[in-house]
Order: sequence, then structure tokens, then C-alpha cells
Amino acid sequence: MNRPGPPPGDRFDLAGQVAIVTGGGTGIGRATALVLSRYGATVVLASRRVGDLERVAAEVGEGGGTAVVMETDVSDPSACAALIDDTVAQLGGLDILVNNAGGSRSRTDGEWPADDWDRMIDVNLRSVWLLSRAAAPVMAKRGGGAIVNVASAAALTPRPMHAPYGVAKAGVIHLTSILAAEFGTAGVRVNCVAPGLVKSEGFERAMRGIGRDPDAQGDRVLVGRPGDTEEIAYPILFLVSRAASYVHGETLYVGGGPRYWSPQ
Repeated sequence: MNRPGPPPGDRFDLAGQVAIVTGGGTGIGRATALVLSRYGATVVLASRRVGDLERVAAEVGEGGGTAVVMETDVSDPSACAALIDDTVAQLGGLDILVNNAGGSRSRTDGEWPADDWDRMIDVNLRSVWLLSRAAAPVMAKRGGGAIVNVASAAALTPRPMHAPYGVAKAGVIHLTSILAAEFGTAGVRVNCVAPGLVKSEGFERAMRGIGRDPDAQGDRVLVGRPGDTEEIAYPILFLVSRAASYVHGETLYVGGGPRYWSPQ
């Protein structure tokens, strides 16, 4: 199948580049993998749920792209290192890293056991540091690269019952600026996307779990509706591409309106 792709010389063209997308089996990760592949990247899909990854890899293949599945627990330091090493061994290098893996639970602050708190920090924040510090030297050897970290609107506004998630995602935003300062001279750009309300599988499950209609949450967003996952994937495409070659150390809020807006 012929992949449509961008025209030659297009700053969004990712042909010949290798991209890792963590949490690549569902939601924003799936959409990002499909979009990056559509623009020419070979995509490495990483998460613990291999079945989901294989389904996305099949979608990539149906679109004329190439995807590799690597089972990875991003909370495990050795697994993070192995993901980078195996990518280089199989594909010859690494140009793009999208730190998307993460997750949240709803509990009151007083109900968070220490082990659960630590797990949330490990998955949502520590993994970004572990993968980025392993990836940056590899990218530098190829002349540079791009890292995009996926934070959340929960980092910018207080959300009761999501304390460790909000804290971790706020850490991702600050860590992005630190990594940008550390890796920038090596040609590795580091930026962040902070999604607002997005209609992913996780969002739909959470809404139904508390008896709410996922499609009826538009009053929480200035544009009157939740976003879809591709509306996050395309800003990520921008940040990893040459179109954003002068964008470094920034956090882009993608949430359908001003980040502190709320209905009256």
C-alpha cells in the first residue's frame, strides 16, 4: 500500500526517523503512533498490554507504515533502559521519544496508601526521566532528536481525589524545562503537551464508572465538547517535527480553551 504522507521537503516529514511512543496501545498513544507513522516514522509501540499494541501495529501496517511492538513496564528502570537499547539494536537508532504512558485513580487524599502513591509517581513522572536520560545520548549520536512529554491539565488546576497524578504531571512540566536545559546543547529538543478533557478510552470508562455520559461533558470546556485523541496527536507531531525546530522547553496546553476557564 502506498502511504500518502507529506510532500518532499515538508517540515512535518518524518521519513527515515524512528519514534518510540509509550502507552502506545490506546488513547492518545494510539492516535500519536498512527499520526507519526502517517508522516513517515517507523514507530515503536511500548506498554505492558501487548494485545493492545499488536492491534495498533496492525492499524499502522494497514496504513502502509511500520510498527514494532515492545512489551515494557515504564515503572521498571531496567525495562526503560532495555526499551532504548532494543530499539537501537533492531532499528539502528532513535530520533523521537513520546513519553505518553501514565494513568490515574480517584481517591481522597487520606486514602492513598504509600505504595499506591509511589506507583503513580513512578509511572507518570519517574518514567519520563528514566527514558529521556537513556534516549538523549542515542539521539545526540544521530545529530539530535525530539522528546515530547505528555502531562495533563491536572497539573495546572487542582483536582480533588487525584493528588499523586496531579503532582506527577506538574513534575513532568517542570522536568521538561530541566531536560531541555540539559539536552539542548546536544541537539535534543524537549517539549511538553498538557491535554485537557480528551475522549479517550480511559476517560469514557471513568465517566461511565461514576454514572456520567462521556459525551455530555462539554460544559466543562470552552469550545463546548471534549477533545478527541487525534487533536492531541497532531500537536505532538508538530513538536517532534522540523516545523517546531525553534521550539524548546515549552509546554503546550491543548484543552479547548483557557486552562483556568470554568463554567459560571
